[in-house]
Amino acid sequence: MKIAILSPKSKTVYNFRGELVRDMLSRGNEVTVIVPDTLFSREIKTLGNVNIITLPFVKDNMSLKGDHRYYSELKKLLFQIKPDMLFCYTAKPVIYGCLAAGKAGVKKIYPMITGLGRVYSGGGIKRKALRNLVSRLYKVSLKNADKVIFQNDDDKNQFIREKTVLPGKCVKVDGSGVDMTRFEKFPLPPDPVFLMVGRIIAEKGVIEYCKAARTVKLTHPEAKFILVGGFDSSLGAVSPQEIKSYIDDGTVEYAGEVKDPTEFYKKCSVFVLPTYYYEGLPRTILEAMSTGRAVITTDWRGCREAVTNNVNGFLVKPKDAAELAKKMLTLAENAELRAQMGENSYCICKEKYSTEKVNARMREIMGY
Repeated sequence: MKIAILSPKSKTVYNFRGELVRDMLSRGNEVTVIVPDTLFSREIKTLGNVNIITLPFVKDNMSLKGDHRYYSELKKLLFQIKPDMLFCYTAKPVIYGCLAAGKAGVKKIYPMITGLGRVYSGGGIKRKALRNLVSRLYKVSLKNADKVIFQNDDDKNQFIREKTVLPGKCVKVDGSGVDMTRFEKFPLPPDPVFLMVGRIIAEKGVIEYCKAARTVKLTHPEAKFILVGGFDSSLGAVSPQEIKSYIDDGTVEYAGEVKDPTEFYKKCSVFVLPTYYYEGLPRTILEAMSTGRAVITTDWRGCREAVTNNVNGFLVKPKDAAELAKKMLTLAENAELRAQMGENSYCICKEKYSTEKVNARMREIMGY
């Protein structure tokens, strides 16, 4: 079978879909990935005999002219390569991928909704108008889908409630899966070391993380707080100046954006993601769980799928730096609890979120 994968970044093909690509190839399929950049082309090639085609688009650009150009070029490309199946994920690849694939006569179309993003969050006239437009585009494009794959029940139920997609087309998988041999279980450091990995945008809870870290540092100066991620230029971005004081006074150690975060998971004893972004199921949480780390995250869509409060971590209110600090303090002061929650994380991950389990479900849905 000829399978095309339409992705918003070459990075996500390797980091989030790498084991899925390997699984597809191992079953004799021909796989072509369509990406807007070449940054991770070398890494993608290590997955096997993968065809890589570059088709640029501007991720956060809602220019009708730019989007129409992307759709037109994608439609031509699908006519040329004639895949039997298209798998696509995130908003633009899903919307324009499903539309183009329908026009190009692709027989099997499987979009994945990996969260709803900032378009579906917040208020304001412009945001509401944009959300209405995107919802209408989803509704039209998803008519071409054989099944629509969701990563959490909140997103699935919202799409059904708003009649964006028919209930019979909806299926759910447990996130993207995590390679538990790559993100292997590793002994905890003796001291409390907290880690956040994510884009430096407001909705990921970066400021709340920094504020909570400063509070904990007042009584536990030995605690460390590491922040890994790249600065962003899109709506909701946090500027370097906004977190500069936390870095300058030693509250937070900023490591920048990295290709492979595995070494940072090994250094930490607790993973923190205080997000209020419209997530699917955050891959970073699964990676941390795979390495045997307790997780503090928000009682929020996607996050509460993987973390059970008081079992493998804590769920806190979104945008509440005080509650976040309180839970950080609890774990900073209790090494035994850190270890027990970390062990629970590992067991839950092995039970539900390994790539073997998730890919088996994906094969069942897509029939590749």
